[in-house]
Amino acid sequence: MKRREFSTHLMATAVGAATLSAGGVARAQGEFVEGTHYVKLSQPGPVPADGKIEVVEFFWYGCPHCHAFEPALDAWQKKLPADVAFRRVPVAFREEPFVAHQRLFYALDAMGLVDAMHRKVFSAIFLDRLRLDKLPEIVAFVTRNGVDGAKFSEAFNSFSVQTKVRQAKQLAELYRIDGVPTLGVQARFYTSGSLAGTPERTLVVADYLIGRSRKKV
Repeated sequence: MKRREFSTHLMATAVGAATLSAGGVARAQGEFVEGTHYVKLSQPGPVPADGKIEVVEFFWYGCPHCHAFEPALDAWQKKLPADVAFRRVPVAFREEPFVAHQRLFYALDAMGLVDAMHRKVFSAIFLDRLRLDKLPEIVAFVTRNGVDGAKFSEAFNSFSVQTKVRQAKQLAELYRIDGVPTLGVQARFYTSGSLAGTPERTLVVADYLIGRSRKKV
């Protein structure tokens, strides 16, 4: 979803979930063209100090395309090689509801609950029609799902979560993110469904970009 589409598609119904086919992964990597299927950043950013190749998914909880992409992305990232580090970064194209969703994600992350709650947040928004853009509603939601509301509120309002929100903004600016979901690779490349053609193909292009990063080309 592009930045300009958010005003008309806010809380839209999710489209069918994307699936990654084994045949897609096997396709020849040479068919991917810079500027068509992916973008190379003019000024690369910092990379992980541990030498791993970093893949970042830029997303928003209110984006139907991110919701639809999640099953395929989740399956893909669980099979990544040991030299690849994957993480999610929520973006904000305006103050609300984006920043509330960023803080929701990072509060869950601080409590070690992303794996347990990430898909539940999407379901709450797209199936239960919750906005989850105000703290009382968010606390009620996480409490219903077995999370300590007081501890969550403390994390939501913490300095560390606010710091991560600022860092997310800086990283999105580095990658020049104007739509989600987008996959950034090693602070050098990014691809998306609009570039690659389909959500499935986004993951195939990302595999190609991981290979390029590994070879440092």
